[in-house]
Amino acid sequence: MDNDILRRGKPTCHVEFGEAMALLVGDALQSLAFQTLSMRMPGIGAERQLAMIHLLALASGSHGMAGGQALDMAAVGQQPTVNELEFIHIHKTGALIRSSILLGAHCGNASAEELEQLGHYANRAGLLFQIVDDILDAECNTATLGKTAGKDAAQNKPTYASLLGKVGADSLVADLRGEAHETLAPFDSRALRLHELTDFIVDRNF
Repeated sequence: MDNDILRRGKPTCHVEFGEAMALLVGDALQSLAFQTLSMRMPGIGAERQLAMIHLLALASGSHGMAGGQALDMAAVGQQPTVNELEFIHIHKTGALIRSSILLGAHCGNASAEELEQLGHYANRAGLLFQIVDDILDAECNTATLGKTAGKDAAQNKPTYASLLGKVGADSLVADLRGEAHETLAPFDSRALRLHELTDFIVDRNF
């Protein structure tokens, strides 16, 4: 939707294969996700499996990624508050990150309390990802990022970096990183991969 020509150092789908094929690929992949979730899952009860399908549907649709993306597009050229920007990205990037984490927790038959705790962690992780993404767009070059650098500023798109400045954005990253690790504390070693994911989100350069 940003019409960028690169993702992960390669031509974007609509550049390589055309817009019509890119739309069809997106539709097919989303259908494949629900096909996969609806298949028999050993050790997962039907009620929990239905909850997982419902979770992904919410995260993908107007109450999640699609709705957040619409808000993100509408915000171009505007000056939203930090809270408004957070609302956009919790429903955009954050929705799919949250659903990914909670789907994994469901596969481990997590309790309702554990799901709530992991949902809080996932919200922090989703915001972390977006803020770091904003900082990288402003600071890194295209070769490092694997996508066009400086695109946000060129499109007059509000970001955490533009609203808070470099120091403010870095401070928020540090706070959210600490909060994310703290939220995972009750899970002990079971949350090792999520601790690693948190650090990867912050320390990455692409």
